[in-house]
Amino acid sequence: MTEDHTETSILLPLAVLSIAQLIGWGAVGFPAVAAPQMAADLQIGMPEVFAGTTVFYVVMGACSPLLSRVFARLGARAVMIAGTAGSAAGLLLLSLAHSPAGYFLGWLIVGAAGSASLTMPAHILLNEIAGRKAARAIGTLMLVTGLSSTIFWPLTSFLQAEIGWRGACAVYALVTALVCLPLYVFGLPRRRIEAAPSGVAAAPVAARSHDRTFVLIVAAIVFNAFITYGFSSVLIELLKGEGLSAAQALTFGSALGIIQIAARGVNFVADNKWDGVAIGIGSSAMLCLSLLILLAVQGSPVAVGIFLVLYGTSSGALAVARSTIPLVFYDKGEFARALSRIALPLNWISAASPPVLIWLMSNYGNGAVLSLCLFCSLSAIVMLCLLRGRRPAEAALAA
Repeated sequence: MTEDHTETSILLPLAVLSIAQLIGWGAVGFPAVAAPQMAADLQIGMPEVFAGTTVFYVVMGACSPLLSRVFARLGARAVMIAGTAGSAAGLLLLSLAHSPAGYFLGWLIVGAAGSASLTMPAHILLNEIAGRKAARAIGTLMLVTGLSSTIFWPLTSFLQAEIGWRGACAVYALVTALVCLPLYVFGLPRRRIEAAPSGVAAAPVAARSHDRTFVLIVAAIVFNAFITYGFSSVLIELLKGEGLSAAQALTFGSALGIIQIAARGVNFVADNKWDGVAIGIGSSAMLCLSLLILLAVQGSPVAVGIFLVLYGTSSGALAVARSTIPLVFYDKGEFARALSRIALPLNWISAASPPVLIWLMSNYGNGAVLSLCLFCSLSAIVMLCLLRGRRPAEAALAA
């Protein structure tokens, strides 16, 4: 398949995935806006409300490895159709929940369905279409889905004011069933089974999803994800601890999302020059520098501004690198298996890092948080440098 044909064949699936993934992530993010009303209605505390999203991530991570063989056998399209139907059912159950048991059951279903429909399956489908050339499409998809909170938080606020949080959740269930599901059924291509030409041996797979290379990939991704997922929850309080007022912290924190989304666009200009490993090394080094600046200079709005630009740029680029690093080493079936197994620690770390950093901040202050994150970032650089020497010859030459 020529490069031009690959780029043309991926346009419709990319458009379908962009719309449906934007809706999917926007729908599950409604507690960020509706939590106070949900807590009062369900007669539970705010921590219990947000524990629902923790259940979502933990279950999604636990289910992902179980799907690796299903992806290899049936292809991503069939799995995503089933997962989207499950997501609609889970959101509907959440809208009908009147007890903590019903509430957490709803998130359990949404988490299990999310493992079959959100992010990882979309990246697997793009890889099925374009192979290792899917990096640019994955970067585009992540650029779009990064806008989910920007679009859906105001929408959730409006719906909650008009029809309550239950009504908003029911609307999202309906949109998932009537928009996302048909888009996947009619807009995604069925996987083609490509036979190797007669007399030509199949190309050897560069790496396997159980070897040392895989361990290094997981370690690099998890070390960086611990920082970025944790900071998303504690950043405002962290900036307050650096001496900024509440208004200043909110202003600076709000700018971070814009910087991160812009930084994801680095894939458009960089994917032809550097692979995911090279981008990961550069971004991790920038992340280290941002943490060192915040450790060294406290209470300076200028220093905080420099930190946010460096951190926002690096974390935005790392969000893309997390999905494109495996493309350097795996393709097709092995890529699906590897991504499914990576999802378990990645989703669990996304659930664990915020409470760990909040506990550290509450008991030992900002210095402990920044020092731990600096250690994680340096460790990620070591893992990525080790991976650099393990790249297949073709990828090493391209980088």
